[in-house]
Amino acid sequence: MYEKEKELFAEMMVIIAKLRGPKGCLWDRKQTLESLAPNILEEAEEVSQAVKSKCKDNLCEELGDLLMVILMQIEIAQEKGLFNYSDVLSGAVKKFIRRHPHVFGDVKVNTSEEALAVWKKIKREEKEANNLK
Repeated sequence: MYEKEKELFAEMMVIIAKLRGPKGCLWDRKQTLESLAPNILEEAEEVSQAVKSKCKDNLCEELGDLLMVILMQIEIAQEKGLFNYSDVLSGAVKKFIRRHPHVFGDVKVNTSEEALAVWKKIKREEKEANNLK
């Protein structure tokens, strides 16, 4: 399952690394976490507009643009030794599972509102625990 997607994701990672590499794109090589931060907001807004317009082709394109900026941020962080792709993906997987105990655990919910309340409670507890560090 998802074999084609795994290959394409790996290809995107290789492309991003090449863009940032010594023979890569001058603009991409110059970017920093800080300089790309506004691009995340811009691309997210374009995704939102594409959803509102109900144009599936535009939505597909804009999601790709947002993904590219996110992957570029991860690549830059990896270059700086902050974290790598595996750290981000592993953290996201763990968070998805942790925040959905009604799917992956023993918690029972009967409505989408209850599921959201469970998610919000766990998120709040995580924030509080992080503030204690």
